[in-house]
Amino acid sequence: MDNLRGAAFMVLAMFCFTLLDSAIKALSQVLPVGQAVALISTGILFLMMGWCVLRGTPLWQPEFLNKWVVLRSLCEVTGTVLIATALSLIPLTTASAVIQATPLVVAMGAGLFLGQAIGWRRWLAIAIGFAGVLLIVRPGLDGFNPATLLAVAGMLALASRDLLTRGLNVSMTGVQLGMHAIAFVVPGSIALMIFQGQPMVRPDAGAWLLVLGGAAIGVASYMSIITATRTGNAAVISSFRYSRMIFALLIGFAVFGERPDAATLLGATIIITSGIFTLWREARLHRASLTAQAAL
Repeated sequence: MDNLRGAAFMVLAMFCFTLLDSAIKALSQVLPVGQAVALISTGILFLMMGWCVLRGTPLWQPEFLNKWVVLRSLCEVTGTVLIATALSLIPLTTASAVIQATPLVVAMGAGLFLGQAIGWRRWLAIAIGFAGVLLIVRPGLDGFNPATLLAVAGMLALASRDLLTRGLNVSMTGVQLGMHAIAFVVPGSIALMIFQGQPMVRPDAGAWLLVLGGAAIGVASYMSIITATRTGNAAVISSFRYSRMIFALLIGFAVFGERPDAATLLGATIIITSGIFTLWREARLHRASLTAQAAL
């Protein structure tokens, strides 16, 4: 029952994240992308602060100054800014397909930097998953869009964030971590706008609706994924992250008229299959380890 509840919250989180990506993509057509992200992030930050006040959670933690927490938030702002910029330039489905490789990068990083044992099967799955990314990006071939590399760089930054989260040893809540990261995203987005030399634009009523909706959806995304990761078997529930690709395909087609080509769909399928296999192997080895410890 816990796995079912956790899976439901994970699917909800992926749906909300796809809606948030769609709101940013739509806003980037009428506002500078940096301004769009800054406005939505400001809304998310205030809503999170309100949630903390209602729950009696402190708005300030000395651990906010922890160098690893700060580095985690810097990875968050880097990934957010790069992916938001990519969303303004490439199809939603393409960006979402690249993001699917995040768990593979996290698994590789855990083996290289956290000392986690990774067998040859998982290394092979990771390599095949990266081949799927190359199939989507297609460097040096017809159809190559350099802006896709922004999504790849953003995905790597978010994977670094997730890897740092695994190694954190702090008493902060998930909401406090999210609030800390969003507080970095706001000035980072403004810096992007300045770097691109884009002046601020006065949002119209439709843009404000997207901003407010994006802020509410963003908070729902954070709350849903926090609930999902705290419920049931982590490996089983994490596999439902790949539902994000399904939502991206549906929304991309219905809202933006996107029709991804065969190479993009094949690449996404390879990434998702490799990711699910990697999660399955990790869960199986974890169970075997627990059984061995119990037998001692």
